[in-house]
Amino acid sequence: MSMKSTIKAASDKVAEVFSTKPEKAGDMDILDKLHMEHDEVQELLEKIVESRKTAERKTLLAKIRKALIPHTKAEESVVYDAIIAVKNAKNKIDGAEGYVEHELADRTLARLSKIRNLTSPEFTATAKVLKELIEHHVKEEERNIWADVREKFDAKARIAMNRRFEAAKKKVRVA
Repeated sequence: MSMKSTIKAASDKVAEVFSTKPEKAGDMDILDKLHMEHDEVQELLEKIVESRKTAERKTLLAKIRKALIPHTKAEESVVYDAIIAVKNAKNKIDGAEGYVEHELADRTLARLSKIRNLTSPEFTATAKVLKELIEHHVKEEERNIWADVREKFDAKARIAMNRRFEAAKKKVRVA
């Protein structure tokens, strides 16, 4: 083996080790996956608030429910429970706050889903409140919970968390 090919092989191996690309879909860091899903839901919420068409709002509401409900349930069981299990006061408070904010989002989403007139001021106002609640929640979660996750769990553990997160989402049924 020539020196050039040896260096190339070593360089390729180093690049592979430090690559941020997952080997499989489930090999993504949980925080990267959560960030992608947060962006997706926030975009859908922005669209539903801006829309004035019944059919479009109905479609967007279905997409929001399908994205948000499995996300919150899986995030609680995989991320929040892991943070709470660390057993220090800050982590317990951060995890509990996440649970409370998810409950408020679930209730607001349920209320939004019950409104029959999708072009009514009540629907628009409730969609706007849900959007603002999610924006607040995501901002705090990405600052507080994610700092806890980075501090307490290494890259391998976060990849394993993502695998559990994906499996947990598949078990959630959206009515």
